[in-house]
Amino acid sequence: MTGKIKVMIVDDSALVRQVISAALATDPAIEVIATASDPIFALQKMQTQWPDVLVIDIEMPRMDGITFLKKIMAERPTPVIVCSSLAETGTQASFEALAAGALAVITKPKIGLKSFLEDASSDIVHAVRSAARANMRALRRSVAAPGPLAAERPRLSADAMLSAGAGRALQHTTDQVIAIGTSTGGTQALEAVLTRLPATSIGIVIVQHMPEKFTAMFADRLDQLCQIEVREAKNGDRVIPGRALIAPGGRHMMLKRNGAQYAVEVVDGPHVNRHKPSVDVLFRSVAKFAGANALGIIMTGMGDDGARGMKEMHDAGARTIAQDEASCVVFGMPKEAIKLGAADQTLALEQIAAAIGDYGKGR
Repeated sequence: MTGKIKVMIVDDSALVRQVISAALATDPAIEVIATASDPIFALQKMQTQWPDVLVIDIEMPRMDGITFLKKIMAERPTPVIVCSSLAETGTQASFEALAAGALAVITKPKIGLKSFLEDASSDIVHAVRSAARANMRALRRSVAAPGPLAAERPRLSADAMLSAGAGRALQHTTDQVIAIGTSTGGTQALEAVLTRLPATSIGIVIVQHMPEKFTAMFADRLDQLCQIEVREAKNGDRVIPGRALIAPGGRHMMLKRNGAQYAVEVVDGPHVNRHKPSVDVLFRSVAKFAGANALGIIMTGMGDDGARGMKEMHDAGARTIAQDEASCVVFGMPKEAIKLGAADQTLALEQIAAAIGDYGKGR
């Protein structure tokens, strides 16, 4: 993209429009070209000048934000950031926005809104800059999805949760596990992969960067679509064939081995790589407790969470796959893993399910 990132803000709150505009004005690479109080006004303005990124609310008059989002994605896919309250009635709506194509969700409270938005200004700027780099062709093919914003927190490594293993300590056995890490663009990428797997697939553990409440709904939705069982992980859940466990938002998930069985430990802890759950935490635990008995897959997402953990898996004898740039919505996490030499293969999204099947057959 050349020139400034052109942004339109669509929200029925004048205060929100004002504060977000002020936040974005602090970055010389961003220009707010227009604001609108509802999608109808926005569409009228977009006939004159189309934005590079949209920042929208969900609950708005005349046309709700989800309908607006679906309309945009159907007619001219454009990076969209949802800035919405997560009230009880809004939680499902926010999830639907992610499924319809929003690249990120900024959760705003109903009280103390002005101070919250001012405090979150750096996150808003970061989200807009990241969204402007999104691969919308890939997003349109997969129809959607994303992860939450990582707040500006101290950047801790997986050491904050567990120590590294000792290389190739574990011998290959018939007990196997597949570990998947993904973020922005990942919900539909995971859907594309998991819906193609047979009910007898090797047990899967997944970290998808998502806020609390979203992961349970996401898992339930996938469970309805897939032959395998998909559910939000609970502490002590076993990793067994035909089951995929998704780390709950706001908790880390680690693989543990109890005799001949694999299970997951779901625990609280600090943010790692500014994420909770963190892909690095999961991948390190898989390297440590499964080693050569694992397949690691890193898919579309911003940042580098999971890259170092995948390198540890690779060094422990696991097979590793990174999603290729052309099929990623955001080629961040896979790119960093490839740069570290962590990936044995680089595959397009549509090839990953087959690769999982081959791995299960010992190929």
